[in-house]
Amino acid sequence: MSSRALAGEYFQVTVVDEQTGRGVPLVELETVNHARWWTDSNGIVAFDEPGLMGQEVYFHVRSHGYEYPKDFFGNRGVKLKTTRDSSATIKIKRLNIAERLYRITGEGIYRDSVLVGHSAPTRRPLLNGQVMGQDTVIATPYRGKLHWFWGDTDRVSYPLGNFGASGATSELPGRGGLDPSVGVDLTYFVDDAGFSKPMCPLPEHGLRWIESLLTVPDERGVERLVARVAHHRDLGPAQGWYLMVFNDEKTVFESVQHWEIHDGHDSAHPFRARVEGVEYFYLYPNWRVKADLKSLYELKNYEALTCVAGDGKIRGKETELDRDATEHPRYSWKAGADRLSPGRVSELIAAGKLKPEESWIDLHDFETGARVQAGRGSVYWNEFRRRWAMIVSAQAGEIWFSEADTPVGPWVYARRVVSHDNYNFYNPTQHPFFDQEGGRLIYFEGTYTAAFSGAQEKTPRYDYNQIMYRLTLDDPRLVLPAPVYRVKSADGQPRYQMREGIETAKAWESVEEAAFFAVPPRQARAGLVPIFLVQQNGHTKLQAGVASSVSSGSKPSFFALPASEPIPAEILDGRWRCNARTSDGAELAFELELAQHGSSVEVVKRDAGAAGTGSLKDGRLTLQLTREGQRYALSATLRERKLAGDWKQLDGDLHGTWSGDWIDPSPSEDRSPAVVALYEYRSDTGQLIYSTDPHLANGALKRSDAPVCRIWKTPMNVLVLDTKATPIHTQ
Repeated sequence: MSSRALAGEYFQVTVVDEQTGRGVPLVELETVNHARWWTDSNGIVAFDEPGLMGQEVYFHVRSHGYEYPKDFFGNRGVKLKTTRDSSATIKIKRLNIAERLYRITGEGIYRDSVLVGHSAPTRRPLLNGQVMGQDTVIATPYRGKLHWFWGDTDRVSYPLGNFGASGATSELPGRGGLDPSVGVDLTYFVDDAGFSKPMCPLPEHGLRWIESLLTVPDERGVERLVARVAHHRDLGPAQGWYLMVFNDEKTVFESVQHWEIHDGHDSAHPFRARVEGVEYFYLYPNWRVKADLKSLYELKNYEALTCVAGDGKIRGKETELDRDATEHPRYSWKAGADRLSPGRVSELIAAGKLKPEESWIDLHDFETGARVQAGRGSVYWNEFRRRWAMIVSAQAGEIWFSEADTPVGPWVYARRVVSHDNYNFYNPTQHPFFDQEGGRLIYFEGTYTAAFSGAQEKTPRYDYNQIMYRLTLDDPRLVLPAPVYRVKSADGQPRYQMREGIETAKAWESVEEAAFFAVPPRQARAGLVPIFLVQQNGHTKLQAGVASSVSSGSKPSFFALPASEPIPAEILDGRWRCNARTSDGAELAFELELAQHGSSVEVVKRDAGAAGTGSLKDGRLTLQLTREGQRYALSATLRERKLAGDWKQLDGDLHGTWSGDWIDPSPSEDRSPAVVALYEYRSDTGQLIYSTDPHLANGALKRSDAPVCRIWKTPMNVLVLDTKATPIHTQ
């Protein structure tokens, strides 16, 4: 029977992103009796439950990073009439900043689409290479195609699969390949049985994991694909490491160098950069090697950015750090030194050798100011942002975005762009070869797995597979502060400039510190004020205002928050997060959006079908709500943006108390503890200094009464830069 004939047997449910209208994969639909379905990569569920066809069926709707509205009883779901050969569409709100696009690996990627007769973009929408699951992707363009490699791979015919690394190719977008917003059409390297074959065959038993891929010309000038491969028996230290070169005729990697090192596997996604005329592979932002095949062979050629003294080797409690006269760690590139991986940095911190704020990377949540423990990820130059962009994991299931002026930092403020509830999503990487619109759109993927997480159950088909996300870099939620450096000019006067100004003046050697963080002019958003550099009596002054108030043609140096926070008036306008309690202790959470017109009050957003009007007099609110034919009377006292009072049912006997908290509409990052006032200090000679310390005033320095503006403080107490590295674009 054809798929078209089968399509009439199903009730099709399509779940779409209310923001884009695109189908959302990995959305769970659950009936009242706990039967569950998950949308495929088109956002489709093919529903055929014999006992429930032709019925009005309630479906709970849930998905990682997405949300369906609550009803009055707190349920998030919808009732649908499940008629065969018919369909329904559910719109779901995306909470994640990044958009989930599709699953790349595993069985049944477009299963439900095929069942209902919907088209699929790939040639093998149900099963490809006999692959059921794959762990951790590494990918690079090579000889006109994209080459993809993964770690452990599950097979159809037995629980144990391929542990020698799997591989596939796909065509590049614009050269026969799919648009990355649509999908990736993989052609696997397979064995005689049609199963994804081992790409790193070695005589020793165990696990082979590709850490990084590099393309480099050999001695004849022919492009070769090179891999650094870890050989493991378990999740502990490696048995050894190999440098392997791809044999294009045999389509496998072959060992050309063995290293007796036992560092664990840590996925790397190299980028190229030029340093003083020499090309380097940066395997990680703080570990590099010259970009030629000969240099790759010898570990002594690999350079680490480190603050460990001497040869840069870490020796446990005996490790000594290189510190300057002010006792701050001094970072430098050292050949043959140990890379300061997250694990090694943690060891140094635990041993009391290094403070968290002295690490070369010290990420903080832009919204809350809390420290973020950066895990694995990738760094690439982004042309749209004109900065180095990082996609990195943190706690299980979380993916963060950050950016920096140089490959090694300063890495300070980050924004969470994806969360997966209690599920894990590890080893994420960007795919710069998929960048679109000059880098405004970037694509990244990771491994969706219950491993190393609090997940109680594994998601059918999706677990232990790769999922693609897209991130739009002009999203206002991704406005991040960047360093404003204090630069010492030739006349000894301090200047405060962002990277763009320093590069124009070729003044990196004169940078003294990252004084504070502010928003680059290219990223200015509503609610910020421009800050200009103006000359006043021979001194450089930071002045808040608009261009016309400074001088004709002036451009702001950076943007900041206004000097003072607006104090909310005692009015009701806005959204309120409310909680009602009955006399017997039952509770109900709900939201109200209220509008005040003089003393009159109106419910302008109907939450769960509620409507109402009332009044506010002398700080006392009275409100009548109607919901599903039931009328309620609420009264409360308004004080400091909080409501507290009583309610009763007008057509019944229910009654109790209730409270409400005003929801501040300003961005949460504007209220972060990282936001501090920036003060101007004037010396006896008229020199101007700017600081976030409100207590610098002394006999020689006089502080302004009011701050210039509010900015984001610098939590790191070291300045680590790699200003000589310029990106090389290879795609």
